[in-house]
Amino acid sequence: MIWQTKQVSPTCDLLAPDGSEIRLLVQAKGGSLVHCALQPGQVTQAVRHRTVEEVWFCIAGDGQLWRRSAEQQEVVDLQPGMAATIPLGTEFQFRATGEQPLEIVITTMPPWPGADEAVPVNGHWEPSS
Repeated sequence: MIWQTKQVSPTCDLLAPDGSEIRLLVQAKGGSLVHCALQPGQVTQAVRHRTVEEVWFCIAGDGQLWRRSAEQQEVVDLQPGMAATIPLGTEFQFRATGEQPLEIVITTMPPWPGADEAVPVNGHWEPSS
């Protein structure tokens, strides 16, 4: 076992396939943890994951999350203290609606395999880029 400890970086490590800013944190055999930020007024590209599912916890800002599966579709508000899941195969998109960046801590299970994991789909809102 290798212990990992990491502080959130002031700059992003990479852009996610949906366009959000990702700051890499730690990873274990069963999952990975990142800090995700979306700047005010920004809207992500809607995507669906091929092999992973996610658990989100909003820590700052305000926004909305759209999710769609074969059985249902919904838009939920995101604000500090809110948690949400992205089950395998769920189409999703999010946007920052407040004056501060929307910040989310995301656990991905299994760990994020790479950029080709996310498949673009038609979303609920027009993406920013």
